[in-house]
Amino acid sequence: MKDAFLGLITQHQAIIHKVCKLYRDTPEDRQDLFQEIVYQLWKSYPAFRQESGITTWMYRISLNTALASFRNKSTSINYTDQVPDHISEQEEPNEQQEQLFTALKQLNEGERALVSLFLEDLSYKQMAEVLGISESNVGVRLNRIKNKLKLIIKEYSHGS
Repeated sequence: MKDAFLGLITQHQAIIHKVCKLYRDTPEDRQDLFQEIVYQLWKSYPAFRQESGITTWMYRISLNTALASFRNKSTSINYTDQVPDHISEQEEPNEQQEQLFTALKQLNEGERALVSLFLEDLSYKQMAEVLGISESNVGVRLNRIKNKLKLIIKEYSHGS
């Protein structure tokens, strides 16, 4: 079971890294959150019944962990010994990606969660499953978020 789990983490680590990038500013904080997410995935792995896709399940756990630890930042646990050495942070983002992350950090937690799923090319159905909302609500929220991001980026580019 451990090898199968580590294989899934290695294969889908980009999901976790994107969530960490959205919810933490420093590399150290992102690594701590990464470890916490892996730990929470490990704890819930035996109960995963594959009723939803593996990436949907991973996003749900990752986002819930990020949101919960964001609220309870005082609890910091280190699980370094449980994360394999071959998992590493993705390449450094370019300037345009950094601007997008800066704009995304100005969104509220729920909006960031939805955008991260959208950027991962999940279907509206998958996004609805992860977030526990209807597919039509996904569409409405995405349109509102896109308009909000346009305003944020416009303000950012005028301010520079």
